[in-house]
Amino acid sequence: MLVIPAIDLKGGKCVRLRQGRAQEATVYSSQPQEVARRWVSQGARLIHIVDLDGAFSGAQQNLQAIRAIREAVEVPLQVGGGLRSLQALEGLFRLGIERAILGTAAVEEPQLLQEACRRWPQRVLVGIDARDGRVAIKGWVEETGLDALQFARRMEALGVGGIIYTDISRDGMLSGPNIEATARMVRALKVPVIASGGVSALKDIEALLRIEGLGGVIIGKALYDGRLSLEEALELAGNAG
Repeated sequence: MLVIPAIDLKGGKCVRLRQGRAQEATVYSSQPQEVARRWVSQGARLIHIVDLDGAFSGAQQNLQAIRAIREAVEVPLQVGGGLRSLQALEGLFRLGIERAILGTAAVEEPQLLQEACRRWPQRVLVGIDARDGRVAIKGWVEETGLDALQFARRMEALGVGGIIYTDISRDGMLSGPNIEATARMVRALKVPVIASGGVSALKDIEALLRIEGLGGVIIGKALYDGRLSLEEALELAGNAG
């Protein structure tokens, strides 16, 4: 299980939200590239980046910050938020981003997703953000009524390289991940599943490690608040060294 630190971008700054609410943002750094350097120096093998402004507006807003992070570190980067066209994806890949994450576009334009998976095999992931088991889109502000598990199976059939599963109610709340829902997702799919939302302590990493086949976990607020050491989390998950 890969431990993946998150960098959420809003107005070019590194922030964290509570349950995805734009008005509840805490700014942690005005230099996201320095944050990336810190995570890599502590052993991160992959960094998860979200353009929050892009997610809310539907078009990328933090490309300058993403470029700065790309230039600052050599580990692979996966980026999501506001990716609603093949042109946007191509621009990211040209920038040297390894993996792109589609969320809203995967729901509203499955043909776009299918074409993206054909053009860039294994490099396109789908972010499934769920509230009470139902998929939410557009920066989590619009609920679709789609069953998250059924939707994940459809995405797998279209050829995605993996699923990032977020329980919105847990995100930024430090209340622990939704172990049961995550385990169901892992059991139902053959593609890798990455868990996101709610990790607050090493005990949450231990609980996730018990889900056989889970591909990774994204950690945000707990790292920024100092509740969890990235180095300890990496060591526990066998990522150290």
